[in-house]
Amino acid sequence: MKDINEEIQALQSDIALYLRVDIDNLVFSFKQKDDVIRLDLITINPNHDQSFLFHTTKAEDKLGALKKMVDYIRNQYNNDDTFTLQWMKIGESTLHTSYFRAKNIYEVLDKFFFERDLNSYRIYGITLNPIS
Repeated sequence: MKDINEEIQALQSDIALYLRVDIDNLVFSFKQKDDVIRLDLITINPNHDQSFLFHTTKAEDKLGALKKMVDYIRNQYNNDDTFTLQWMKIGESTLHTSYFRAKNIYEVLDKFFFERDLNSYRIYGITLNPIS
């Protein structure tokens, strides 16, 4: 029987596999408030070393939050719309393109600006991608 840390590690590895992302490019940020654990899954883009919020879940413990994340990825993630966002960091000259899955443009902006200074980035465009 696995102990809880082994189960947590296995679920994190499963998430990386489902997303086809190297586990080193994922950050599992757990925060506790009262009796609730919040998991913010953050992806790191290896091309420009910027991190973005992927999705947030809440549960009674870390294991539950990870299970909810797996459930989201399996059942909801592919149903969300895809968006293309073009942006530049203020003071730099490189225009970047990033891709998000979200319910709407507001959620895209929330994911992009998660734990970021609003005044440090300029958004040049957000496009809802056609359904393929």
